[in-house]
Amino acid sequence: MRSIAIFSLKGGVGKTTAAVNLAHAAATAGGRRTLLWDLDSQAAATLLLRSQPGLRTKARAALAGDQPLAALVEPTQFANLSLLPADRSLRRLEGDLARADRGGVIRRHLKALAPRFDRILIDSPPGRSTLADELFRAVDLLVVPSIPAPLSAAAEAALADELDRLGKAAPPLLLFWNMADRRRLLHRTLLDSHPDRLAIPSAAAVEAMTARQAPLGAFAPQSPVARSFAQLWSAVEMALLKS
Repeated sequence: MRSIAIFSLKGGVGKTTAAVNLAHAAATAGGRRTLLWDLDSQAAATLLLRSQPGLRTKARAALAGDQPLAALVEPTQFANLSLLPADRSLRRLEGDLARADRGGVIRRHLKALAPRFDRILIDSPPGRSTLADELFRAVDLLVVPSIPAPLSAAAEAALADELDRLGKAAPPLLLFWNMADRRRLLHRTLLDSHPDRLAIPSAAAVEAMTARQAPLGAFAPQSPVARSFAQLWSAVEMALLKS
């Protein structure tokens, strides 16, 4: 099993839609037994896969070991793709993880889930936090979306500093541009300054995911943005091979 966290220091960069589309690509195009673990208390990934985040308050208790985390895993309508849903109890997770005796909890749960899955993708909440520290030490790869804008460069530099602090314990990093629009001069300038970085185009189809409660590969598989996410998943697999 290999684990991937989709992570960003700032919100509004399309992190959750990227997580859902990458998980679907892993499960369908890749044929992997895939789990999307929603660790964001906003539960947007949970909603996008047609689960009901408001009906349960068990995620925090399961992470604490009060009940088996695996018992919360749900099937989705997509072959090979399962969901570990978020709920409102995760709003208190940071306080739990900050306790000195709770280190390594994410790593332990990943190890317990490993026999059931080939790939576990984690939609993590944005921002610098104790949970982020846990993820950095637990996963095999960090996949980080950025919008082609000046604030992204600052966020990337801050993240690089955090990973440098961890040294060899830090996971490899895969950066990509998200919601890129070449019609905008600033976007075009930054895209051209990083020609080797994969870019996911801005597209109305991504916004339609909420209404359809489905990944792009399920309802617009031939769209440019869906094909771009498929390419991104191929890049993720290549990065895992090198790690």
